[in-house]
Amino acid sequence: MRESVIYQDILQEGKAEGKAEALLEVASNLFNTGMPLEQIARLTGLSIEQLQYLQVAESGDSK
Repeated sequence: MRESVIYQDILQEGKAEGKAEALLEVASNLFNTGMPLEQIARLTGLSIEQLQYLQVAESGDSK
């Protein structure tokens, strides 16, 4: 089963999703420390737009 192309695709997709979730978690933690969005963008590779979306999403969660 490990040699299956489908298995490899699913495995790669799972790894990519996990990496994206971890990156958002790091960005969120940096945001919560008060770090400027531009610096978080440089450190994480996320765009300012993605970080602004995260910022809005987090502010909605706390209400």
